Amino acid sequence: MSCGHDRMKILSAEFIRSCLVPEQFPPGEIPEIAFVGRSNVGKSSLINSLLHRRDLVKVSRTPGKTRAVNLFRVSTSDPDLAQFYLVDLPGYGFAKVSRSIRAEWEPLLEAYLTDRTTLLGVVLLVESRVVTDRDRQTLAWLRSVGHNPLVVATKADKLKPSERVRMLRESHRNVGLSEGEMLIPYSSMTGEGCDRVWGVFKDWART
Repeated sequence: MSCGHDRMKILSAEFIRSCLVPEQFPPGEIPEIAFVGRSNVGKSSLINSLLHRRDLVKVSRTPGKTRAVNLFRVSTSDPDLAQFYLVDLPGYGFAKVSRSIRAEWEPLLEAYLTDRTTLLGVVLLVESRVVTDRDRQTLAWLRSVGHNPLVVATKADKLKPSERVRMLRESHRNVGLSEGEMLIPYSSMTGEGCDRVWGVFKDWART
């Protein structure tokens, strides 16, 4: 896997805490970058590949396994992004999870995404082969509360060469992006898209 981040190095990445209620969120002193996406979209694998860690974020085959806001503290050699929290949010669209559990998660997600003044940006993950109504609704909701998320299409390595351009174009349109807005194809297996995602993070940190 190749992901050089230009001259930037990841100095450390460690799990800090799981938050089940807003009162457990850390004080707003370190910038944060949040990841959101439907269950089984490949979020854990993507975060591990971004950070060059094999199992920092546990990969589960059970949709809806992440039930808390999980924070990881990351330190890099880039002065604009020297330290930040990478925030792994519970997945949505979890068919095997009860409605009562979903009802507990949604206020936690809304509280985090609407109240965090240190939130640099949000990464919305969609699967490159299947964009759902919930993906589109989530993008629209994030925009309605003031975010302009980076949309990343996961599992790009599973696209056949003959269908790649067409399917990525369809994903771009189906999720609700307009012409000129960015959708980054990403593969946790090959590292495709990794440098581009880090480039956006650094842009966020400089603004």
